Amino acid sequence: MPNKSFLPLRRLILALAAGAALPLSASAANVELLNVSYDVARELYKDVNPAFIADYKKATGDTVTIKQSHGGSSKQARAVADGLEASVVTMNQANDIDMLADRGLVTKDWAKKFPNNAAPYYSTMVFLVRKGNPKGIKNWDDLAKPGVQVVIPNPKTAGNGRYTYLAAWGSVLKKGGNEAQARDLVARIFKNVPILDAGGRAATTTFTQRQIGDALVTFENEVSMVRKEFGDNFEVVYPQTSILAESPVAVVDKVVDRRNLRKPATAYLNFLYSPAGQEIGAKHFLRVRNEAVMKKYAANYKPIALFSVDELFGGWRNAQKKHFDDGGEFDKIYQSK
Repeated sequence: MPNKSFLPLRRLILALAAGAALPLSASAANVELLNVSYDVARELYKDVNPAFIADYKKATGDTVTIKQSHGGSSKQARAVADGLEASVVTMNQANDIDMLADRGLVTKDWAKKFPNNAAPYYSTMVFLVRKGNPKGIKNWDDLAKPGVQVVIPNPKTAGNGRYTYLAAWGSVLKKGGNEAQARDLVARIFKNVPILDAGGRAATTTFTQRQIGDALVTFENEVSMVRKEFGDNFEVVYPQTSILAESPVAVVDKVVDRRNLRKPATAYLNFLYSPAGQEIGAKHFLRVRNEAVMKKYAANYKPIALFSVDELFGGWRNAQKKHFDDGGEFDKIYQSK
């Protein structure tokens, strides 16, 4: 029979041994986040992630691993809605995050959880043309001319396709035109689109590597990266007006709460607003919120008159319903092509 005087000590030793065998909590172990993002943000997050990992390690002592998933923004949002367990989403339009909020994955007031409508970066839609601009493309009307081929990703699956459509439509309204005239311009532009790629990066490949089209319409930061890679083979054209293209972010509440990841997921998105995160965004030709950083990289950005989706279309929900839902304006326009 064991000596009763040793039982408390023995229990203590056993309890300590058992505790050592327990798995570490999420905050003390290697933490893994999944950032589901749009496709032309690949290079941005390749630089953001290691910077955040080092910053978070220094601040908390915890190690974070970040996995990425990229594709057309709306396609990515649907993947999350269908079960892809994103910790955060970093999209190129609010509409995609609203859809996740409607599904109960993201809080309804997600746009108030971070500054600037939860959009640390923004861009706009511009044209990339071939060297010398042989078709003389200067404004949205030029994309509708006979004999001009325009590469635009599918507005049903890609955020930049949707922004391009709305930018062209809005360009008519800003000049005092009416809805019928705007619809006519957009219809003529899409008649000049030889192929609808699913995402912005695929559209860039079609234009730059497959040598299809006279102009690519995409985000300002994307065309700047193309020029950086391909040099003088292409030129950037700024139309007279274009659209404010914000890049909103959100924590996927349902996932992070179940996995005890709210702290690192929130820190990850907050890092995008930090001076270091804003500097990385600016180096990738995104327009940033930090005035000092924006001023430092002012040479990268040509002044352009921007209008918002709220201003001309009554917000993303209205724009989605009227233009991009099944049977909406885009379907009618493209089916009659």
